[in-house]
Amino acid sequence: MAKVSKDMLVGELVNTHPELIDTLLDVGMHCLGCPSSQMESLEDACLVHGLNPNEVLSSLNNKLAELEA
Repeated sequence: MAKVSKDMLVGELVNTHPELIDTLLDVGMHCLGCPSSQMESLEDACLVHGLNPNEVLSSLNNKLAELEA
């Protein structure tokens, strides 16, 4: 099973798992097209946007598990 980690770059995450884009948008991560997101870790992007990195990570991994089931 694939897992998302907090140190993954947002750009890498979007390219590797485009099926998670809606989940990212739903949790408030609206910077997916921003050039900064290509080189920013998921954890850093969460902190910049006032999001809890652990909650976002949990949402993403739960969605991946749901899709892989």
